[in-house]
Amino acid sequence: MIWVSKRTLVAEDLYQLKSVADPQLASNGQDLVYIQTAIDEKKNDYVSNIYYMNVEEESDPVQWTFGTERNFSPRWSPCGEKVAFVSTRSGKGQIYILHKKGGEARQLTSIAHGVSNPVWSPDGKQIAFTTGLKPGEELSEKEEKSEENPKLLKPLVVEKMKYKSDAAGFLDEKVKQVAIVNVESGEVQLITSGNADIHLQSWSPDGNTLAVSADLSEDADFSFINDFFLLDIKTKELRKVTEGTGYFGSASFSPDGKYIGLFGHEREFKNATLTKLWIYDVEGETLSCLTEGTDLLVGDLAIGDFHQGVVTPGVLWGENSTSFYFLATDHGNTVLYYGSVEGELYPALLDKQHVYGATTGGQVNQAVVAISKPTEPGELYLLDVPTGDLKQLTNVNKEFLEEVVLAEVEEIEFTSTDDWQLHGWIMKPASFKEGEKYPCILEIHGGPHAMYANTYFHEFQMLAAAGYAVLFINPRGSHGYGQSFVDAVRGDYGGRDYADLMDAVDFALKKFDFIDENKLGVTGGSYGGFMTNWIVGHTNRFKAAVTQRSISNWISFYGVSDIGYYFNEWQIKAELEDLETLWKHSPLAYVKRIETPLLILHSEKDYRCPIEQAEQLYIALKHRKKETKFVRFPESNHELSRSGKPNLRIERLNHILGWFKEYIQ
Repeated sequence: MIWVSKRTLVAEDLYQLKSVADPQLASNGQDLVYIQTAIDEKKNDYVSNIYYMNVEEESDPVQWTFGTERNFSPRWSPCGEKVAFVSTRSGKGQIYILHKKGGEARQLTSIAHGVSNPVWSPDGKQIAFTTGLKPGEELSEKEEKSEENPKLLKPLVVEKMKYKSDAAGFLDEKVKQVAIVNVESGEVQLITSGNADIHLQSWSPDGNTLAVSADLSEDADFSFINDFFLLDIKTKELRKVTEGTGYFGSASFSPDGKYIGLFGHEREFKNATLTKLWIYDVEGETLSCLTEGTDLLVGDLAIGDFHQGVVTPGVLWGENSTSFYFLATDHGNTVLYYGSVEGELYPALLDKQHVYGATTGGQVNQAVVAISKPTEPGELYLLDVPTGDLKQLTNVNKEFLEEVVLAEVEEIEFTSTDDWQLHGWIMKPASFKEGEKYPCILEIHGGPHAMYANTYFHEFQMLAAAGYAVLFINPRGSHGYGQSFVDAVRGDYGGRDYADLMDAVDFALKKFDFIDENKLGVTGGSYGGFMTNWIVGHTNRFKAAVTQRSISNWISFYGVSDIGYYFNEWQIKAELEDLETLWKHSPLAYVKRIETPLLILHSEKDYRCPIEQAEQLYIALKHRKKETKFVRFPESNHELSRSGKPNLRIERLNHILGWFKEYIQ
C-alpha cells in the first residue's frame, strides 16, 4: 500500500468545491431534492442543478437537471409526485415542472420579466410566484422591444432616496407582484398591484389565502418596516396583521391552518434588533412572541464565503400543527430548534456546526439538515430527532477532502479588559509543527451585526495553507451573544469593538506560543474593512493590512451608500449636521498616523460601501508617501468574496495572500 500525503490548499481550489443547499423533503418523508452548485471555469460562472435521492435507501443521488445554467428553488407538490423549480435555461428565470417518475421538464411560465419563489396551492392545481412589474403594467409573456436605438444613452432620472441597491444596481420602476399560474393550462392571473414590493411567503391549507409581507408606507424613503398581511385570493384584498412598527416575514401556515409562524422584530434597536419567533392565531386574530424575554436569535446569521443558493427556512411545521422546527444563531453555531405553540423551546441539534438549511417534509421525528464545519465545506444529513443520530446523505466534496489537508480550529474564550466575555477561534497553520513560530492574521467580519461560526471559510483555509495562523473572534456588535452584546457597538465604532480585537490579539499571543508577535497581519471586509482602516490608524503592531470593501469616511458615506442616510443615524448615531462625530469615527481622519503597508481591495459597482471610500483612502495615503496599493474589481458589487465572478474571487484571494507574503516575512 502506497501512502500519499495530502497537499495544501490554494485559492484556485474554489473551482473544485461543490455546494449543496436548499434541501426539500416531500410529504412522504423519503423523497429529497436539493441544489448542487459548482463553478464552470470555462464560462467563469456558477452552474446549479437539481439532485434527487430517497433518504431511506442506500443509493447515490440522481441528477435531475442538466446543462450549464442555473436551476434552483425546487418545491414538491403537495402529493409529492411533481417538483416545480425555477430555471434560467430559456433566459430569465421561469417555472418548470418535473415528474418524479421521469421525463422532460415542462416549462410552465414565460413571463416577460422572469419569475421567482414558486409556492404550490394545497390542491396542487396552481402555483403562486413573484414577478417584477412597473406600476400599471399588465402581466405579459413577451417583453416589449424598444424601438429606440440601443446605442443612444439616456439619463437616469432620480426622485427617490432609495434609488439604488448593492444587489440590484440602479433601480427601475418595477416592483415585486404576486401572480398565480394554473399547472394544467398555464393560464396566469395577477393577484396584487400597486407601487410597493409584495413578498410572497405561503399558501393557506384551505386554498383561500396567501401570506405575504410588504411595506405600504406612503413615504418609502423614510420607512424601514415590513408588515405581515393575509391576502384574500378571490377579492385580492390585503388584511394587515402587524402594526406597522416592525419587520416581519418568513410566514408559514400550520397544516390545519389555525396558526401562522413567522420571524420578525419591532426594531427596538434598529438593525441591531434580534429577530424573534412569533405565532399568529388565525381564529383568535392574536399575535404572540414565543421568544420574548430570551436572548435567542432566530435564523442563520453566520458568515461564510463558500455556500451558494442557501435558503434559510422559516417555521417548519409538524403534522400535528402544534410542533415545529426552526434555525437559530447561538454562540458561534447555528442550531436546529424545536418549538411548540404552547411555548416549548429547546435545541434539537446542538453541536459545533453551521446548520445552513433544513427541511422536515412535515415530519416531527426527522429532518434533513445542511451542515458545514471548519474542515467540512457542507453536506446533507438525515437527523433522527429522538436519538440525535445523523446519517450522511451526500459526499459531494469527497475527492477534494481526500486530496487536500485542511486546518483545524480551536475555540477560545476570554475576558476583555472591561470584563465582557468574548468568544472566537484560532486556526493553526495547516503544516503546523510544535516548537516553530508562525505569523498570524487577524480576520474581522462585516456587518457588524453578523457572526463568525464553526463553518468552512475558504479564505481562512488558504491563509492557513500558506503557513499563517488565523485569529477570528466575534467582538461586541456581533450576533449570537444576546441583545445587549449586539447593540453595544452602536455609537461606539472604533471604541470597545476595537479594544475587543486588540484584547483578542493579546490573549492569543499569551496563550499560543507558536504565534510570532512580530509577524502580525490584519484584514476584513465591509465593517471589517472599516475596522482594518481604524486599526492601522491607531496602532503599528501589524506588519501588513488588507482592507476590503471598506468605509473610510462617514461624512461622504451618508450620501453615496444605498443605506448611508439612515445607517449613519442608526450605527454612528449622528446626523449629517454632526460633522464632528462623523469625522471622529472616520478612519480617514487618522490617515497621517498610518504606517502599516495597506492593500485596498474594492469592487467598482459596490453600492453598499461605494468605491469612492477606497479612492479617498488611497489618494490620502499616496499623497503622504505611505506604502499602499489599490486593486479595483470590475463589474463586481459588495458580494464579490461570496458570489462574485469566480476568476475575480480567485484574484482577490491571491492579492490578499501576496500582500501578506510580501510584508510579513
